[in-house]
Amino acid sequence: MKFALLDWLMLLVPLAGVIIIGLVARRYMRSVADFMAGGRVAGRYLVAVSDGMAAMGLITVVAQFEFYYKSGFAVGHWFNLAVPIWLFINLTGYIVYRFRETRALTMAQFFEMRYSRRFRIFTGLLAYISGVVNYGIFPAVGARFFIHYCGLPETFVLAGMTISTFAALMAIFLAIALVIVLGGGHLTSMVTDCVQALFGYAIYIVIAVAILFIFRWEQIATTLLDRPPGESLLNPFDTGKLQDFNLGYVLISILGSVYAYMAWQGNQGFNAAAASPHEAKMGRVLGTWRAGALFVMLALIAAAAYTFMHHPDFAAGAAEATAELAKISDATLRTQVAVPVAVSHFLPVGVLGAFAAIMLFLMVSTDTTYLHSWGSILIQDVVLPLRKKPFTPKEHIFWLRMSILSVAVFAFFFSLLFRQNDYILMFFSITGAIYLGGAGSVIVGGLYWKRGTTAGAWAAMFTGAILGGGGLLLQQVWKDFIAFLLQRFPDHAWLLAHQEKFPINGQWMWFYAFTAAIAAYVLISLLTCRKPFNMDRMLHRGEYARAEDRPARLSNIRQRNWLDRYLGIDEEFTRGDRALSYGVFAWTVITFGIWLTATVLNLIPDLKWTGHGWALYFKINGIWIPFVVSVATSIWFSWGGIRDLRRLFRRLSGMDRNALDDGRVIGRQNADDARDD
Repeated sequence: MKFALLDWLMLLVPLAGVIIIGLVARRYMRSVADFMAGGRVAGRYLVAVSDGMAAMGLITVVAQFEFYYKSGFAVGHWFNLAVPIWLFINLTGYIVYRFRETRALTMAQFFEMRYSRRFRIFTGLLAYISGVVNYGIFPAVGARFFIHYCGLPETFVLAGMTISTFAALMAIFLAIALVIVLGGGHLTSMVTDCVQALFGYAIYIVIAVAILFIFRWEQIATTLLDRPPGESLLNPFDTGKLQDFNLGYVLISILGSVYAYMAWQGNQGFNAAAASPHEAKMGRVLGTWRAGALFVMLALIAAAAYTFMHHPDFAAGAAEATAELAKISDATLRTQVAVPVAVSHFLPVGVLGAFAAIMLFLMVSTDTTYLHSWGSILIQDVVLPLRKKPFTPKEHIFWLRMSILSVAVFAFFFSLLFRQNDYILMFFSITGAIYLGGAGSVIVGGLYWKRGTTAGAWAAMFTGAILGGGGLLLQQVWKDFIAFLLQRFPDHAWLLAHQEKFPINGQWMWFYAFTAAIAAYVLISLLTCRKPFNMDRMLHRGEYARAEDRPARLSNIRQRNWLDRYLGIDEEFTRGDRALSYGVFAWTVITFGIWLTATVLNLIPDLKWTGHGWALYFKINGIWIPFVVSVATSIWFSWGGIRDLRRLFRRLSGMDRNALDDGRVIGRQNADDARDD
C-alpha cells in the first residue's frame, strides 16, 4: 500500500463532495430535454469547462502517457500542423453552430430530419454498438490504473470470500457514475463535470510544480536525449525509426479529427446543451484555452516518469518500479501502467493522493458522460423512432435510465473478458472507425451541402462500417486466422513474417475507412440528387426561426474586414465576444509563429539545432509559457464556470418545459416544430 492517510483524504473527501452536489442538482431535472441536454440553457463557460473534463477521461490520460512515454515531445511537435485548422474550426463554430440550430437532441435525430427515419435507426444502432464496444475497456483501464498506482493487492477477503480487487474496483467506480447520471441524466453529469474540473485546475498546477521541484530540467533533457538515432524523444526531425506513434500517425490523426469533428457521440449531450447556437460557438472558442494546465501536467508527468526510470540519479526508485512492473506478465498492460507505477514512486505524500483524486475525477466524468450518451442513444435513436405510440415523459426517462444501467453492466463484463492487444489510442481508432468512418461525410454533407442525399449517406456509412469493423475483427482473430492459412501455405514468407499481429494498425484502418466513405458520399449524392434540400427549415432560419434560439441583435457590429469574416464575427457578438475572438486569434498566431519559425530553421542545414537546442525549446515553449498562461486561465475559467452554474439553476427554476421536445421527428421536423405548424 503506497498511500498515507493524507493521500486517502485527498482522494475521498472531494469525491464525496461531488456526489453530494450531483444528488442536489437532480431536483432541477423535470423533462426529457433536461435529462438529455440539461434543458438547453447552459452558458459558454459551463459547456467549455464540463465538456473538456468529460472529453479528457482517465483512459485518455493513460493513452497520452503511452504516447509521450514512447515518443516524447518529438512526435507531438507535429500536431501543431493542425493549429491553423483548429483555429478556424473553433472561431467559426464549424459544425457545432449548425447542429445546435437543428435543435436535435442527438446526432441521429438530425439524420432523420436530413435523410430518413430508417437511416436514423441504422446510424443510431451503429453508433450505439461502436460506442459501447469502445467504452467496454474503460472500466478495466481505470481499475488497473488504481490497482498499480495505489499498490492495492490483486485480491482481498470479505466475509470469508476471496474477491478480485480488479472486479470490485470496476463495480465501485461504475456505481459512483450511475448514482450521478441516473439521477438527472446529462444535467447532473454536466454539473458534476464542471465542479470536478474546477477542482482539477488547482491540482494540475500543484502537480506540475511538484515535478519541477523533484526533477531538474537538465536531468529530464539528458535522459530524453539518450536515444538511438531515428528514435529521438526531443528532436522532431529524428524520429524515422519510431513505430506506430510517428509522423504518419500524427497526419492521420489531424485529417481524421477534422473529418469526424463532432461525429463521435460519447459526449453528445454537450452538443445540444448550450443556451443558443452562439453560446455553443463561444464555448468552442473558449475551449482553445481550456486545457492548458492539464496538458502541461501530462507532458511533465510522462517526461518525469521516463527520467525516473532511466536516469542514474533515480536508480534505486527505478529498480523498485521495474520489479513491480516485472510482475505483470501481459506486455500491453505493462506498457499501459508504466507511467502510473513510476509516478507512484516519486510523488510526495499529499500530492500522490491529489493526483489520484484528479484521475478519479477524470474517470468518473467520462463514465457519466459515456453511460448517458450510449444508453440514451439506444432509446432515442432506435427504440423511439420504431414506436408508434410516444412515451409519456415519465416512461421515457425510466427507459433512458434502464438503458444507461444496461451499458454499465455490459462494460463491467466486457472489461472482465476482453483481451486488449493494441495501444489504447489504436483501439480507439479501430472501434471508432465502425461508426466514424462514414459519419463525418454524413454530418458535414448534411449540414453544409444541400445536394447531399439519403442514398449517398447510406453508401458512406456502409463503406466506413465495413472497412472499420473488418479491421477490428481481423485484429482480434489474426493469430487464429494466420494459423489456419499457414496450414495450407506453410512456407508463405508474408504469412510467416506477420504471425503475431495484424500488419495494419488501427490508425491506418481508420484512414482507409474515412477516405473511402467520402468518395462514396460525394459520388452517390451527385448521381441521385433530384431536388436541393430545404436547409432553412432544418436550421430554423428565416421564416422557421425560433425566438429562444435567436436572441435580438446584441450589438451593431458588422463584419468589417477579412479578419472579421475569418473569425465569424456577426451581429450576435458583443464587444466582449469580439475581444475574446481576437484574443484567441492573436495568441494562436503567436504560438504557431514560434512553432513555424523553429520548424523552418531546422529545415536549413546550417541552422539545424542540436538535441540540447530542442531541449531548451521544449522547456520554454512546451512547459514554461503554457504553464504561466494556464495559471491565469485556470482562475478565469473557475470564475466563469461558477457564474454559469448559478445561471443554469436560475434558468431551470423558471423555464417552461415542452413535453413534445423529446427527440421525436414528424415529417422531417422536430415534434415540437411540427406541432407548432
